[in-house]
Amino acid sequence: MFRLGSRSVLLTVSLSVLAPLSVAAQDHPGMRPGPIGEPRSRESSGTAWLPDASSMHALHGTSGAWELMLHGALYVHWLDDGGDRGREQFGSTNWAMGMARRSALGGDLTLRVMLSADPLTADECGYPDLLATGEFCDDEPLHDRQHPHDVFMELAAVYERALSEDVALQLYGGPAGEPALGPVAFPHRISSFPNPIAPIGHHWLDSTHIAYGVATAGVYGRAWKAEASLFNGREPDADRWDLDLDALDSYSGRLWFLPSDRWALQVSGGRLNEAETHETGGPRIDVTRVTASATYHRALSRRGSWANTIAWGRNREEGESTNAFLAETDLNFAERDLLFGRAEVVQKTGGDLVLADELEGEVYRVGKIGVGYVRQFASWGGLVPGLGAGVTVSLVPEELEDVYGSRAPLGLQLFFRLRPEPMEGHDAESEPGMDHGDH
Repeated sequence: MFRLGSRSVLLTVSLSVLAPLSVAAQDHPGMRPGPIGEPRSRESSGTAWLPDASSMHALHGTSGAWELMLHGALYVHWLDDGGDRGREQFGSTNWAMGMARRSALGGDLTLRVMLSADPLTADECGYPDLLATGEFCDDEPLHDRQHPHDVFMELAAVYERALSEDVALQLYGGPAGEPALGPVAFPHRISSFPNPIAPIGHHWLDSTHIAYGVATAGVYGRAWKAEASLFNGREPDADRWDLDLDALDSYSGRLWFLPSDRWALQVSGGRLNEAETHETGGPRIDVTRVTASATYHRALSRRGSWANTIAWGRNREEGESTNAFLAETDLNFAERDLLFGRAEVVQKTGGDLVLADELEGEVYRVGKIGVGYVRQFASWGGLVPGLGAGVTVSLVPEELEDVYGSRAPLGLQLFFRLRPEPMEGHDAESEPGMDHGDH
């Protein structure tokens, strides 16, 4: 596969990929609603939903019959995760998604392409994230790192059509996409969006947000949706540049309920066949996953917002069940000052944490708490730069203190962030809602 010569080249590409629609973004104040009048502000990763009371950060334009949109995010970071297992890194995480929508076959057809330069800019084996686990790199299980996104994060199409005045059909699929399982994926949750690092419970909640082979069908009304997916549930391999296509032999189902414009609730469950292995050369393990989440968004005065998510996930593999709990929040003051926080408690086996052989079968309760701040500046060409800092405290049980060097290792994150500004007509000041993070 191809490689670029330096990280500096990739950072330049990552910055420029967010810019092509910046001029057109100023000329198109909003998007037309969905087939039964539902607001497009609820759309998020895959077929997941956010509350309707959400504005959108994106560059928006049209070309003939096509409605065009560009979402994305770029972080340039320095991370130090502390403790004996912690690492330091200067790098970048980033992604950009292009969307094109038009009327077709009596409904709406949407095409999506989402790409990331993480394999070059976030290191081959990912960035420091103490207590994060999952996937392999260099033929070893990853631990205390968050693996980089694959280059191809989404290559998918969506078709929607009204079946009646109050009910619509949704079909989604492609060689890379997200099945109907779990809450909105962490890079796209508004409550998570200012945070430069992934949750340590990612593989209990939303790790299927990049699946190589997905087909989803659903029916929905203005306040509910029922959907089911067939997909390839195998975790991507360490080669981040290709499509790891395989049989669609995993399945999932999800129910959504939006009781008001401020709330989005979901429950979901699925069977992931041959999801991943926990040892070099070992067999892939099947995982049964159940999740539930609640997201609440509220507008504050002067274009401010408050976004919150609580989520629970449960994995059952090889007869052992483990749980993950997450709570996160984002306070946005007038699109200028952002405060964010996250707290997690996760049960992980010694195998997950890559401990000594005699500890592999034990289950440990670990946690992580983090808070941070982002100062945003005036937009430039439709893009909003910001400088941020965060502090994390990882929590390990007493019996693992010698492994991590402390029961509460401290981590530090310093970062520059770039994202699109709120779409005109879709900010918290112009309609009841809140500041919508990038999809």
